[in-house]
Amino acid sequence: MLVVTLASSSSGNCALVSGGGQNILIDAGISYRRIVSSLNALGVGPRDISAVLITHTHSDHIGGLPTLTKYISPRIFCGRGTDVTLERSIRPGGEITRLDCGADLYIGELKITPFKTSHDSPGSVGYSITSERGRFVYCTDLGIVTPEVEAAALGADAAVIESNHDLRMLQTGPYPQFLKRRIASDVGHLSNDTSAAFAGRLADSGTRRLVLAHLSKENNTPEAAYSACTDSLRKRGAERDVTVRVAPHDCIGEALIL
Repeated sequence: MLVVTLASSSSGNCALVSGGGQNILIDAGISYRRIVSSLNALGVGPRDISAVLITHTHSDHIGGLPTLTKYISPRIFCGRGTDVTLERSIRPGGEITRLDCGADLYIGELKITPFKTSHDSPGSVGYSITSERGRFVYCTDLGIVTPEVEAAALGADAAVIESNHDLRMLQTGPYPQFLKRRIASDVGHLSNDTSAAFAGRLADSGTRRLVLAHLSKENNTPEAAYSACTDSLRKRGAERDVTVRVAPHDCIGEALIL
């Protein structure tokens, strides 16, 4: 199984998961042109996409979906509540299937299990994806790491987790107070420190590859996110056991291969 982020920031999110003869997108928050260009660079055509997994309906995760589904007709999967918003406001082409958290979905040989995340969007979910080569978790856009998220993520071989903001940069930055409160809330986004503590628990459970994702362009830096995570791992004596990468904002990231 191969996992690659195509874009990862508050401006747009999209990732490719390939395995067992299937090519699946997680979110489609960038333009169709950028999706196609990124897929072509990876040797994948748009018509090779068999499904799109939507985490939630904020525009940086579904902005490219209407145009994408004009040209191809992938199956679209999402959490309970997200389907209503998609059907009413986006009306994408392709069949929309609502998923229940904890219930397994099989796309070819890939087992996909959604889990609920704490975010201010109805039906917001993360995904655990299992192949014969291992298990991968995709978990961004969450204000807190709930017991449900923890249970779904622990023990994964690899994970893409949110490390959205440096709390001091957020507090002293240019955003209005209401937006600062929303980002730092339990239904907002994970700070570097919270993400780093989560990364440490993942490492304790056996996770050996981590990608830090959805970094804010205004309230974070790759260096700050990476430093917080590796410091947490160092305190646990796991810095040599876990590979940490930071997903780029606007281009293809380094591939995770399971």
